[in-house]
Amino acid sequence: MIKVVHYINQFFAGIGGEDKAGAPFEVRAGAVGPGRVLQLALGDRATVVQTQVCGDNTFHEQRDEVIEAALKALQESEADLLIAGPAFNAGRYGLACAAICAAAKESLGLPAITGLFPGSPAVDVYHDRVVIVPTGNSAVSMKEAMGAIARVGMKLAAGEQLRPAAEEGTIPMGYRANWVVDTPAAVRAVDMLLAKMHGLPYQNEVILPPQAEPVQPAAPVPDLSRATIALVTEGGLVPVDNPDRIESSDATRWARYPLVDLALDNGANFKSIHGGYDARWVNADPDRMVPLDAARALEGSGFIGKLHEYFYVTVGTGTSVTSATAIGQAMARQLLADGVHAAIVTST
Repeated sequence: MIKVVHYINQFFAGIGGEDKAGAPFEVRAGAVGPGRVLQLALGDRATVVQTQVCGDNTFHEQRDEVIEAALKALQESEADLLIAGPAFNAGRYGLACAAICAAAKESLGLPAITGLFPGSPAVDVYHDRVVIVPTGNSAVSMKEAMGAIARVGMKLAAGEQLRPAAEEGTIPMGYRANWVVDTPAAVRAVDMLLAKMHGLPYQNEVILPPQAEPVQPAAPVPDLSRATIALVTEGGLVPVDNPDRIESSDATRWARYPLVDLALDNGANFKSIHGGYDARWVNADPDRMVPLDAARALEGSGFIGKLHEYFYVTVGTGTSVTSATAIGQAMARQLLADGVHAAIVTST
């Protein structure tokens, strides 16, 4: 019987949400939370013998210590396979899952796999080191994701060589393997060309990675003492009723609000609707996200000419590159129209 160890964060372990992201690393026997879905997907081929749980903040603040503890627990369990997540489009959780898998593979030689949304930042960082199954954007696709992870994971545990990513249903790792095929390369190339010319479906054998469009840095501001400066944030700070309905994750909207309203706020009129961090400290003092107090001090000292009368806001967590580009371009057009020379952008 194949022994499986499962890694999850504090939310999926039932400990709590962002307010419990500081939960310590712990080891539990058997399957926990989504691990039960995993066990159903594995069937009688394997058993989840151990679940490792860690708060997202704890992992990233004590990374080396957590990984060391996780590897020790893996060795003690005599595991044949590590499965982490799936983390879907969760930023910190996804990075933790991928990092744990990479450490298990590279330090212990243990087969490891996770599931991530293709747009997750962890995919960019770890796709060439970790086997990753693409998932949906959220846990709505948990059952489907676990089925795919279990299928590929069992192949890894059995020591099988995976087929090309397009056939296996995994995210490409960026290397090529040799396969024996019946049709010579020249014939395959001509067949693809003819299919393309006639509008028929075809599959490239070499997939070019997506190329980010280069952004030319703006020129330095010649004289800050005469410049109009705007405050911009992806931290989700909005009026308490969120009048523009900015999403808490995977945002497609942005808005701007008068600085004078923020200046009069006592922690009761604005709140953060950002779904990727513990917002209590920002809700108690919005200056922690939109540094109006410090900016006013710079304005008062003459270091900058003046502050723009509005601050601009959206949410960055889980937001696709396409949406982020559109939001940034729209903000920039408005800022330029308002005569703003530069912006201070804060992030979580």
